[in-house]
Amino acid sequence: MKKKVALIFGISGQSGAYLAHLLLSKDYEVHGTSRDCERASFESLRRIGCKDKVHLHSVALSDARNIYKIIDKTRPDEIYNLAGQSSVALSFDQPIETFDSNAVGTLNILECLRDHQLSSRLFNAVSTDCFGETLQPADELSAMQPRSPYAMAKAAAFWAVSSYRQSYGLQCCSGILSNHESPLRPTRFVTRKIVSTAYRIANGSGERLEIGNLEIQRDWGWAPDYVYAMWKILQQDQLEDFVVATGKTTSLKTFVSLVFSSLGLDWKDHVDVNPSLFRPFEITRSELMPDKARNILKWSPTITLPELASVLVDCERQGSLGRVPWSSQPLSDAV
Repeated sequence: MKKKVALIFGISGQSGAYLAHLLLSKDYEVHGTSRDCERASFESLRRIGCKDKVHLHSVALSDARNIYKIIDKTRPDEIYNLAGQSSVALSFDQPIETFDSNAVGTLNILECLRDHQLSSRLFNAVSTDCFGETLQPADELSAMQPRSPYAMAKAAAFWAVSSYRQSYGLQCCSGILSNHESPLRPTRFVTRKIVSTAYRIANGSGERLEIGNLEIQRDWGWAPDYVYAMWKILQQDQLEDFVVATGKTTSLKTFVSLVFSSLGLDWKDHVDVNPSLFRPFEITRSELMPDKARNILKWSPTITLPELASVLVDCERQGSLGRVPWSSQPLSDAV
């Protein structure tokens, strides 16, 4: 039987690496893209042990012709769009780059699929930041009120995918994903910054953790769980959009407390709030309702927030990448 072929736009990031590992475990032929394969380190793929098992290509989502060529070359059964500038904080400094890479890039993929008239199925990664401030739990039908250039770009991408599915009959859908964390997160992301700094403090670095608004509330989950949901979404007979979240909202202060506590420390002795790190237009509370994913996909998170904090600290300590829902064995860090 011919192997299924998957194409991952943005394979070099956290989710791309875990997704590549999942698809390889299911005997897919996996292709992945980065802007410049010659210069990219692919550190996440190296750490998870997948770099030499996938086919890598240089593709810029701003170049529609480039996208057309890679889709024509690989003829994928499944396409996962995980590419684009993904930092909310950076999006305030680079709004045009953020919009081009997320919204225009997604539109380019959709247009290429429409021109090719292939039966490829497309999963597009969207953020629950698109909902903005949630006065009640948000689901797939909730209004989108983005508060950052990043969320604005992701909302535009979401509606583009929805429109192409309905107007042109493309097999495409979006996963509206809440914050999902792992040891593969870059340190510019707040959860990884907290864990790595706290670990160094516990080992006598003498430094202090500078943090922004501790009162914000988010829905944090374990990245491999979310990657497994992405794959499950594309296996449905009828493609639909899904909110993927834990359904539990917690403050950043609580997350900080859990991380320091798992290291035997009181966070109040080691943390400074720095107002310069506050975002210009912050979402204070993000509350989500992932009932559709639970009921239709039969998907639910495998790790609670207290467990997530402990797992991230253990991964930092042991140099591991944690357990994934498609394997009974923890992943070793291959670096």
